Parts: sequence; structure tokens; C-alpha cells
Amino acid sequence: MDLFDYVAQQIRELRRTYNSGEGLSQEMLANKIGVAPNTISRWETGAYRPDLMDLETLARFFGKSILYFLPPEDITADENTVALLRTAKGLLPADLEEVRRYAEFRRARALYESKGRPRAGRKPKKEK
Repeated sequence: MDLFDYVAQQIRELRRTYNSGEGLSQEMLANKIGVAPNTISRWETGAYRPDLMDLETLARFFGKSILYFLPPEDITADENTVALLRTAKGLLPADLEEVRRYAEFRRARALYESKGRPRAGRKPKKEK
């Protein structure tokens, strides 16, 4: 399964299992996050890919990490990771949460933007 199919599957699954399995229609989700209902459909079918800000909005709405939308990966602790963890131990909970979200967003951006698939909207005009 490619990255964007995985993202589509995760969005669909979160929407269908929302509120202890009660679910949420595409239209209701679209209204809650401020996009057109057909946008949700296109994200779920993989016709379009949500951008990172869309994923961040979805993650916050569903109470998940932005990394929830990306396939799991093996993580090894290198020197920088160990230093970051050591530094994070001294942070207040609100600051730690902010650093976590920032780090997750940056990681998602590195993984997500390296892939290509059409996004919603018109294609740019070619210069003559």
C-alpha cells in the first residue's frame, strides 16, 4: 500500500469509528473542519491528497498525532534523538506538548512531501 492510500484509509477509518463507533458522515466532518464534503470523499478515495495543514486539522479534530496518518516506521535513537529526549525531560507539560507536535509535524512533512500525487484544485497554467 502506498503512502497516500494509507492516509486515505486512516481518514476513512477515523471518520467511521468516530464517537465510539457511531461514525460521522463525510458532510458532517467537512463542516466541522471547514472543507467541502466532496473534499473528504476525494481524500478517502485517494483521488486527492490532503496537505499537511489538512492532516494537522484532522489530527486535532480526532485527538490523534499527525503521525497517525503515516505508516509506522522503525525508530532508532541516534545522538540527536537522545539529546532531544534528555532536554525534553525538563520541560513543562504544555511546552513538551508543543515540542512534540512540532517534531511530529516536521517528521510528517519530511515523509509526506517527498511523495507525489495530485492535490485538490486546478493545475497551474504552463508558461508560453
